[in-house]
Amino acid sequence: MTRARPEPMQEVKQRRDAALNALVTAVPYIRFLDITFDRRGDELTAQLNFDDKLIGNPFLPAIHGGVTAAFLEVTASITLCWSHLWPDIEAGRIDPEAIARGKLPRLPKTIDFTVDYLRSGLPRDAYARATISRAGRRYASVHVAAWQDHKDKLFAQATGHFLMPQVPPDAKTD
Repeated sequence: MTRARPEPMQEVKQRRDAALNALVTAVPYIRFLDITFDRRGDELTAQLNFDDKLIGNPFLPAIHGGVTAAFLEVTASITLCWSHLWPDIEAGRIDPEAIARGKLPRLPKTIDFTVDYLRSGLPRDAYARATISRAGRRYASVHVAAWQDHKDKLFAQATGHFLMPQVPPDAKTD
C-alpha cells in the first residue's frame, strides 16, 4: 500500500494565510479599525494599528474605551471562528477566494462580553491574544488579554461567551 504524498508546506501556509486574510478583510468594521492578525501555526495575535481616530481622550491621550472593547471582541470572535474552521481549512474544504467574494462562514454570535480596563491605552499599537476556555457545539467561552509595550503589562482584558454557528446536517462534507 502506498501512502499519499503530503502537500508541500508552502501551499498549506498559503491556504491558511489566504483563509485568515479573507475572513478578516470581509468584515468592514475590522478594516475600519485597522485590526490585523499574525498567524503562527494555529495561534493568532491581533494587532490594533494605531491611528489618531482611535483617541477618545485627547488630553491624556488615550485610546477610546469603545475601541478597546471592540478590539478585544473582534480578537475573541475571529480566534473562535478560526479554531472552529481550522479542520476545514487544513482539509482544503474552505475556499479562501469564496470568502473574499463575500461567502463568509457563519461567525460566532456574542452572548455577553465583559471588559476590564486595567490602565489607559496609550497612543501606539496594541496587541491581543484570545484563549478559548471552552468550545462546544453550541457555546464557547473565551478570555482575551491586550497589551502594548510588554505582554505582562496588560491594559485591558475581557471574558466573553459566544453562541457557536450551527452547521446544517446537509452541509457536512465528510
